Amino acid sequence: MFPFDVILFDVGGVLLTNGWDHRERAVVLDRFGMDRAAFEARHPEPYRAWEAGAISMRAYLDATVFYEPRAFSHEQLIDAICNQSLPLKNGALGILKELSASNKCLLGALNNEARETNEYRFETFGLHKYLKVALSSCYLGLRKPDMAIFQRALDILGSPPERILFIDDREENTASAHRAGMRAILFEGEDGLRRELESLEVF
Repeated sequence: MFPFDVILFDVGGVLLTNGWDHRERAVVLDRFGMDRAAFEARHPEPYRAWEAGAISMRAYLDATVFYEPRAFSHEQLIDAICNQSLPLKNGALGILKELSASNKCLLGALNNEARETNEYRFETFGLHKYLKVALSSCYLGLRKPDMAIFQRALDILGSPPERILFIDDREENTASAHRAGMRAILFEGEDGLRRELESLEVF
């Protein structure tokens, strides 16, 4: 018997680069000549709302960037943000594809991501082919590491928590998954994940 009914992957930091984390923000802000400190001071509250699906990307950018005239457009900035998404070096895309080909369990995403970047990443990198359910913060209105998003995921999936495996690169998120009763792996690279999956008899 296969050990899990469902395997859930984080996306940024596990399959792809992070969509709009500190490094990505620094690259884009520098490219457009924006003051990092001024941006970061405005960023947290609208970002939480954007990531939880409460506001649009345009509203987020209006709050953090376009509160004053700029020499560039929303579209130029949005393109630059989306272009930060790349396959993660030493990431788990190959493992995801192998698991999908085996067709032994449901594969899904449990990730913090704003709607526009989430949909861009799923479409651009073909993640819909492998991840058949997207339990993303922008759709659920909840964010990791809050326990509520893990409970909502359990409610939606309908499997016993011990039959769900969650893979994430942040310890606070795997800790919450453990508290919810799920099995969890802290992602630290493709080779380490493969060893962990072999020990769990997934491979």
